[in-house]
Amino acid sequence: MTIGEVVKAGVSSGAAPGVVALAMTTDGDVLYEGAEGVRGLTDGVAMTNDTVFRIFSMTKAVASAAAALLVEDGKLSIDTPVADILPEFANVKVLDGWDGDKPVFRDPTTVCTVRHLATHTSGLVYEFWNADQAKLIEAGAPGILSGTLDSLHSSYSMVFDPGERWDYGVGIDWLSQVIEKVSGQTLDAFVQDRLLTPLGMSSTFFEREPAADRLASIHIFDPDGVLAQMDDIGPPPYPEFYGGGHCLFSTASDYMRFLRMLLNRGELDGNRVMAPKTIDWMFANQIGDIDIPVMKSVTPLSADVDFLPGIAKKHSFAFVTNTEDVLGMRKAGTQSWAGVCNTHMWVDPTSGVAGVILTQVLPFADERVMSVYTDFERAVYAELGS
Repeated sequence: MTIGEVVKAGVSSGAAPGVVALAMTTDGDVLYEGAEGVRGLTDGVAMTNDTVFRIFSMTKAVASAAAALLVEDGKLSIDTPVADILPEFANVKVLDGWDGDKPVFRDPTTVCTVRHLATHTSGLVYEFWNADQAKLIEAGAPGILSGTLDSLHSSYSMVFDPGERWDYGVGIDWLSQVIEKVSGQTLDAFVQDRLLTPLGMSSTFFEREPAADRLASIHIFDPDGVLAQMDDIGPPPYPEFYGGGHCLFSTASDYMRFLRMLLNRGELDGNRVMAPKTIDWMFANQIGDIDIPVMKSVTPLSADVDFLPGIAKKHSFAFVTNTEDVLGMRKAGTQSWAGVCNTHMWVDPTSGVAGVILTQVLPFADERVMSVYTDFERAVYAELGS
C-alpha cells in the first residue's frame, strides 16, 4: 500500500477515529502529509493537517534538547548530582518495600545525576508501569498530571538506586526544574526563546487555549474493542510547574520542524539552533551496557510496551535508539519515542528521514494502533526506496 492508503486504512479499520501523518527527508522533501477521519467521534469535525494534539511524552525530547542547549552553553554538566542544583532533591528516597500498607524508605546508595534524570535510569518511575509506585498514588498521593510541585517532590520515590537499570518515569519533569534553576527562566520561557521561536513552531503550545478550536478529542477502546470519546485527561491548565515529560500541545508539521532540525544536525532553513556536536552527543548511547526492557503495564490505559521486539535498545540523551537495522524500516541509530495517547515519531539520520503519526487513542501501544504505525513506517521507507 502507498503511505496514503495506509493512513486511510488505519481509520477505516477502526484503529483510530482520525490520524494525521507526516514524513519528510533531511532536504525537506515531503514524502507524505495527510489527515484522515475525524477529530472526535462525538462532534464529527474532520481531522485536518493543522489539528492540535496532546503530545504528552513526545514533549520529553523537546525538554531534553533544552537541557542539551544548557550543556552547549557551558552552564550544565550532565554528571552533576541533581541535589547540587536542586537541594530539595536530596529528600527523594528509595522505596525499599512495605510494612503492611506502610511504605519503607531508605537513602539511595548511588548519587542521582542529571544524566540519570534524562535517561530514565534515576529510579523514578511512573505509576503506569510500576505496581509499587501505583500503590503510593492509590494511597492518595497526587499524580504528576496534577501539575503540582507536591506531586513531584512528595509522590514519586525511587524504586531502585540510580544507574541500576532503565525504567520509564518522571525524570524529565525533575530535569525541567534543573533547566529552570540553571537558566533562570521558567521552562516555557526558555523553550520558547531557544527552540520554538527559532524553529518557527508557532502551533506548539504549553496551554490548550490558543489551540482550543483545533484540538482533537481523546478516545479509548473499551474491553469489547469499541472506541468511545472520553473526558480530557490533561495536561493540566496553568499548572504550578510545566512538566517537561508531558506538557506540550503540537501539530504534525510543527513537531516535524523540530525533527528536521535534528536531522540537519542543529540547523533548519539556514537558522542554526544547536551545534552539530551537540546533536551528535544527544544521539549517542548514554546508558552504557544497560538495555531497555519491556515495559509491563499495571493500568488499562496502556498495553505492555515493547517497540521493535527482539532488538536491543538504548537511551540517548533524548530518545530511545535501536542498535540494529530493522528490515524495511529504520536503520540502527534511529531516535524515536511516543506519547501516551499514541502519538509516535522517529528520526533516522542514516536514511535521512523523519516521521510523525498522531492519534488521540488509548490504551497506549494498543496493538491496533501500533499496526498502523508500523505499516506507515514501512510505507515511508518503501517510498524512500530503502
